[in-house]
Amino acid sequence: MTTPPIIELTSRARDIFRLVVEGYLTTGVPVGSRTLAGGSGLNLSPASIRSVLADLERLGLLAAPHTSAGRMPTESGLRLFVDGMMQVAEPTREERAAIQSRLSEPGPIEAALEATSTILSDLSACAGVVMVPQREPRLRQLSLMSIGDRRVLAVMVGEDGAIENRIIELSAAVPPGALEEASNYITAHLNGRTLPEAARAMQADIASGQNALNAASRDLIERGIAIWSEDAARRPILIVRGQANLLDEGALSDLERVRSLLDDLENKQSVSELLAMARDARSARIFIGSENRLFALSGSSVIAAPYRDREGRVVGVVGVIGPTRLNYARVVPMVDFTARSLGQTLSKFI
Repeated sequence: MTTPPIIELTSRARDIFRLVVEGYLTTGVPVGSRTLAGGSGLNLSPASIRSVLADLERLGLLAAPHTSAGRMPTESGLRLFVDGMMQVAEPTREERAAIQSRLSEPGPIEAALEATSTILSDLSACAGVVMVPQREPRLRQLSLMSIGDRRVLAVMVGEDGAIENRIIELSAAVPPGALEEASNYITAHLNGRTLPEAARAMQADIASGQNALNAASRDLIERGIAIWSEDAARRPILIVRGQANLLDEGALSDLERVRSLLDDLENKQSVSELLAMARDARSARIFIGSENRLFALSGSSVIAAPYRDREGRVVGVVGVIGPTRLNYARVVPMVDFTARSLGQTLSKFI
């Protein structure tokens, strides 16, 4: 059934529909005609309200759960409400301060991304998600330290101050002199370059024989390049925080839905592909329930917004995942504000 435009509803139907949706989003409980007649200001009898509710149900905008005489919005009804009736509320001063405070804390870019996911989860009582920008950090220094006969710890320092560690397994032990030689050589080649750029330069240099490295140092460097590249390719592209928020009382009563939801969240590649659909949006996009295939079975909604670098280029997406019974009017502008704040924070990194 095609969802009718909001303008095709009578004024009475629009008022009742809005009250049902707002009541359900606030309480999570289907709204009945007696509730609407009692304190809504409609000045209609329960019988008149029931007649309108029945019409809205026939239009596919409301549904009546078999356990209740009240009505709740369908996914089509929620979409109609979000697109045509919702009055968004800007984040409160306290919410804006909390977001900006968390994002202004010193640290590498990864800390800002994790803080974004956490603060969105805390404020929305949903799962907060951040799609990591597709970037290659520029490196400043690398140190190699022996941690065993055939194991070496590589410590890489980026220009943004981020520090990453790699453990390299060697085919044979190397003398301390080889570690120092390899460290100096790699630092000289990677300074100011991304890892792929440094790797290509070193591989070309080694292949041409234009260096005086001994065999142990060459083996260490070439093995290290392969491991670093493989590790970077496996780096998670999504940060998710607050999954436990999704296990509300309603979810726990439906174990199959819980299982489906957790399986969906484990598939980070698919979640990232869903979030990527918001990259071209000017503001937050809303995906309600079965509108996206990923969360169709678990009946979850996603609100996502792109964030940009100092040049205005989209570098990632932030958002929340929660039940379809979300306070959309509050969460949508919160996601938008967080995306803008994160972009401003990351301008000093990318």
